[in-house]
Amino acid sequence: MKSKNVLQGAGLGLRREFLDECLNQPPNVDFFEVAPENWMTLGGHLKKQFRALTERHTFALHGLSLSIGSSDPLDVDFVKGIKRFMALHNIDIYSEHLSYCSHNGHMYDLMPLPFTEEAVMHVANRVKQVQDIIERPLILENVSFYSMMPSQMTEAEFTLAVLQESGARLLLDVNNVYVNSINHHYDPYQFIDAMPRAAIQLMHVAGHYDEAEDLKVDTHGSAVIDPVWQLLKHAYLKHGLKPTLLERDFNIPPMHELQHEINMIKHLQQQPSLAKPA
Repeated sequence: MKSKNVLQGAGLGLRREFLDECLNQPPNVDFFEVAPENWMTLGGHLKKQFRALTERHTFALHGLSLSIGSSDPLDVDFVKGIKRFMALHNIDIYSEHLSYCSHNGHMYDLMPLPFTEEAVMHVANRVKQVQDIIERPLILENVSFYSMMPSQMTEAEFTLAVLQESGARLLLDVNNVYVNSINHHYDPYQFIDAMPRAAIQLMHVAGHYDEAEDLKVDTHGSAVIDPVWQLLKHAYLKHGLKPTLLERDFNIPPMHELQHEINMIKHLQQQPSLAKPA
């Protein structure tokens, strides 16, 4: 078994559509990321293909259904399954969304939390449960949202409070910051600046859909736009180089087009002013 993984550089979210291509002619990436829910129960040929990739490449997990903010009981058996899956494939990184997706059953959508002290403590207690099981920090992603719940604090203040209270790490999704800044009228650069450098484990970039001039929808279905690239560059300047992943889940183009965006991440990471990693 290879040594424990350390994420660095530029990564790509792995989808089954390009599983064969990644095995035969892998793109120039430093790591892959998968949603464990889509791979944990695979058997037969797909399971063998996935195992072949995890034996050759560094992987991270980015979950979809933990529902860390839910009022439902934490699914302990699911979390134990995540731990076994990580051990099987020698994966060290497990991230999830700072949101909830279940209430008396799964809703199959990421719902925003109220930015309140009560929600901070609720989420932090559940994060600690997960961390006790997986025996490593849980990494939480700032999410895009389209309606504001009753709140006592800003999104940035809430995120900071959860990280501080729980000991979780941060997956800083730069596109989500941009989308929310348009939809909820705040300065994305100030949000980036407010995040704790030491807590940031990795970053995401993706494309989104322009529903209207003042409404952006996080779809992962188009190319990353220039304002998001500029925001990513600012995040590097502020917080240092962090492993950064390109997400593309819909309208998936040929691999060479994805490689162009991956190369853009690498280009930003190789700028002289960013030469020393965090």
